[in-house]
Amino acid sequence: MKSVDNNVIIKGNKYGIIVVLNPDISFNKLKEQIAIKFRESSKFFEDAKMALSFEGKELTNEEQREVLDIIEKNTNMHIVCIIDNDPKKEEIFKKSLEQKLMELESNTGQFYKGILRSGASLEFETSVVIIGDVNNGARVVSKGNIIVLGALKGNAFAGACGNTNSFVVALDMRPTQIRIADTIARSPDKPVKDAAKEAKIAFLEDGNIYIEPLNKNVLNDISL
Repeated sequence: MKSVDNNVIIKGNKYGIIVVLNPDISFNKLKEQIAIKFRESSKFFEDAKMALSFEGKELTNEEQREVLDIIEKNTNMHIVCIIDNDPKKEEIFKKSLEQKLMELESNTGQFYKGILRSGASLEFETSVVIIGDVNNGARVVSKGNIIVLGALKGNAFAGACGNTNSFVVALDMRPTQIRIADTIARSPDKPVKDAAKEAKIAFLEDGNIYIEPLNKNVLNDISL
């Protein structure tokens, strides 16, 4: 089949894909071309977990759902979320997130915002949520859980009081060392280059620390 023109353009980056749509073409026509584009590109997205955003043409929620169905039918890609490119909405979501984290701080743990640079060390009596990166050479210790809304490149010690049910979550999981209770896991001497960045959780099971992608099933199993 002859490739479609530039009414639909797929652009990829390390965080996900951007679908650029011609605003002057009807949605029904665009749906046909979206199906063709993704079918032709399916081999590049084999079992990939990606975020999706749209540019060019504004779509309703229902239209976005239709596009997701088209992608699902024509590829093996898993769309984990749709990112809105509206800066005003993004700011609202950011403030809402921070407010929710502050509420969590008063209920189940503490809240820290900032980048932990090399040499920095933080210790918490309860679970902690960190908005920012934990750089190489930095260290976070918690008697509960550690959640990093950023990159974890330094050391994380959860369950410092011996709680084997504690866990570590990071949006970009590349730690130097993770410790849960009395069990330690270190990063490989030669980390995998260009590894996909995705939210992951480290947990202790049968005396070993496992690091797995964070998904709905894992979230349901988490005990706070």
